[in-house]
Amino acid sequence: MKYCALLALIMIFFPTASIAQGTAKVSGIVMDQDNNPIEIANVRIQGQITGTVTDLRGHYSLTVPSKDSVVLVYSMLGYNTKKRVLKNPKGEITLNVILLNSGYELGEVTVTESKRQTGMTERIKAKDRKLMPDASGGNIESLIATQAGVSSHNELSSQYNVRGGSFDENIVYVNGVEIYRPLLIRSGQQEGLSFINPDMVQEIGFSSGGYESKYGDKMSSVLDITYKKPEHLEGSVSTSLLGASAYVGFATKHFSMTNGIRYKTNRYLLGSLETKGEYDPAFLDYQTYINWTPNKRWEFGFIGNISQNKYNFKPKDRNTKFGTISSIQEFKVYFGGQEKDLFQTYFGSGSITYHLNPYNDISFIGSAFHTKEQETYDITGEYWLSSLNGGTSTATTNDTETIGVGTYMEHARNYLNADVQNYSIAGSHKIHSNQIKWGLELKKEFIKDKLREWEMRDSAGYSLPHTSNNVELIYSLASKNKIRSDRFSFYAQDVYKFSSNIGLLTFNFGVRGSYWNWNKEFIFSPRTSIALIPRFNEDLTFRAASGVYYQAPFYKEFRDTTTINGNATVTLNKDIKSQRSIHFVLAGDYRFRALGRPFKFTTELYYKKLDDLIPYNVNNVHISYYGKNMASGYATGIDMKLFGEFVQGTDSWLCLSLMKTEEQINKKWIPRPTDQRYNLSFFFSDYFPGNKKWKMNLKATLADGLPFGPPHSGREEIVFRTPAYKRVDIGMSRQIIDNEDGDYRGRISRHIRNMWIGIDIFNLLGINNVNSYYWVTDISNNQYAVPNYLTSRQINIRLLLEF
Repeated sequence: MKYCALLALIMIFFPTASIAQGTAKVSGIVMDQDNNPIEIANVRIQGQITGTVTDLRGHYSLTVPSKDSVVLVYSMLGYNTKKRVLKNPKGEITLNVILLNSGYELGEVTVTESKRQTGMTERIKAKDRKLMPDASGGNIESLIATQAGVSSHNELSSQYNVRGGSFDENIVYVNGVEIYRPLLIRSGQQEGLSFINPDMVQEIGFSSGGYESKYGDKMSSVLDITYKKPEHLEGSVSTSLLGASAYVGFATKHFSMTNGIRYKTNRYLLGSLETKGEYDPAFLDYQTYINWTPNKRWEFGFIGNISQNKYNFKPKDRNTKFGTISSIQEFKVYFGGQEKDLFQTYFGSGSITYHLNPYNDISFIGSAFHTKEQETYDITGEYWLSSLNGGTSTATTNDTETIGVGTYMEHARNYLNADVQNYSIAGSHKIHSNQIKWGLELKKEFIKDKLREWEMRDSAGYSLPHTSNNVELIYSLASKNKIRSDRFSFYAQDVYKFSSNIGLLTFNFGVRGSYWNWNKEFIFSPRTSIALIPRFNEDLTFRAASGVYYQAPFYKEFRDTTTINGNATVTLNKDIKSQRSIHFVLAGDYRFRALGRPFKFTTELYYKKLDDLIPYNVNNVHISYYGKNMASGYATGIDMKLFGEFVQGTDSWLCLSLMKTEEQINKKWIPRPTDQRYNLSFFFSDYFPGNKKWKMNLKATLADGLPFGPPHSGREEIVFRTPAYKRVDIGMSRQIIDNEDGDYRGRISRHIRNMWIGIDIFNLLGINNVNSYYWVTDISNNQYAVPNYLTSRQINIRLLLEF
């Protein structure tokens, strides 16, 4: 009876106790210090794994037990963790929390994440990038070229390859507007300033594959640049042996404006080439970005750019030794003539954005691009090709035997004018856990060109190709074309995020369509990706993506060049189709700490199926297309990157890429011109021991050589491979003024925020990297590929002022 009575009492009072304990519902908004909602922030009960995450509006809701004390933990990558203690919570409680930015900076190139990367586009903030040694003068593209899956073989150029794609397969946006490059550029020596002004950049987004539908029709990569909106007066001035730049930005409550002017010259670098002469390149541009927000509803923006790149060159002589230790040749040339090139571009973009509410925007964007390009040169050369081994197999003799004597003349009068107008409307909407984006676009193109170039060769008194009756040109091209066309495109995509038992999932699905009235072609591209941050380990992120990526031909790609006995004619191919690439990407990130410092290891596996390819040849940075869809192919590989604080307080990274790409032409598989089987790049940053005012930056690259063959020949003749590209650049910087806290009281120094002086050594090891080849013929009609080397070891001095 005693046990029965005790059991009855427990049964009576237990429900009462359970009811007394009960639960409470806590909800609210997690915001940053600017009162902007933070999405996918973690909210959990201390001591428990389970919890929830905020939606796209920063809202959360969580059920907690009604006990004496409950501790809620709010956390998000890039923000300081915050805790809130609830005393005997009951009923429904509203609790809004503000998370402060952790201010965590990743050294020389700052990557500050406000959220975990759950898409295929990595967001990067470039800070203090002017301290990096860079022969191109500090281009953003030089930073991109150090990323996994990206390569560049020419320090004079801002062009880069991504996962076996050509330069033309990379799309570039600035504030949502597509940017175009000059079309007639033949070499990095001619190439001036890239459009992107690094002083004005706020954020960089880069994807090497599997990117979302809002980005346009290119097959390889996306570079998405956002220009800054200053909050107060700021500026900088920098100068070096490579040029100078100045930037100033200011803002009021509703208005901001940035202005940047740059001057660049390659004269100092070109002086180290084996071809001696009078180099006179001068590259100048001015940019402005204006933003006006009269109220919370409306926002107006404008970007303007004026650029003029001049390249004048009078060659004098050249002396190149090449070959092997047992067979050394020497190539001597005495030049006459000159080259004069002019590239003028004008760009303007205006945007109007209406913010219906914090979750719905609609934007109208209009832009216009104009380029005027001129390439004119008449260069003659008298050359001697000699064997320094006297024609024997031993390298010990001092005899010299002349095996080739000849002359050549190169002539060009190339003119091109292009106008591109773009009109678009785009919307963005946040609905619960969905972020929907859409857009419509009309692009009008007008291009007119007139090309006339030829080359004559004379070897040992005989014109090549040799005929008994006539003097023939070894190569000639004549072209006069113009095109006017319209392109229509649209896209729609949805990003859906939710929390499940396995972790936080992010789905991205979208479609893109386009119609071009030139060839009456309609293309349709579905694209999707998924990301998982697993609950069992939040330091891991898994990503997968797939999609169809068309590359609608631009002007160079549908110029059908037909060559018969060295005589080339150009017609515009109306039957051209868009090239297609189907991406399959698997990726993973692992964040960990070693030696008490943060690191991140990223691996991406990819396969790209290529169809309807338009084959092309590459000479330096000039791409010549066949103008026909006559190939299929593939690209596959793996990219790995280790990123973190190798030295405390600074960030460095190591990238390794392995890749293979081939194409099938006339039922024969051959390497594509960008078949780079391996690429190892390294960036290391360090302070001097005990003195953080001294800083050292080291960049190193080891990359496989690229296929090449005789000029003006078919792709089947590209059977050789250049030597590996090896280069090391190092920079030393000393901070003269550090006035971030405003401690300086001098009349001048109090207005200076930072002052750095530095010295760079380009090509530290003095390695002769091959850029391209010049082909000559000896008296026995044997052809020799004479290497054209890139820049040798050079020293650069620079000064940077920030205020």
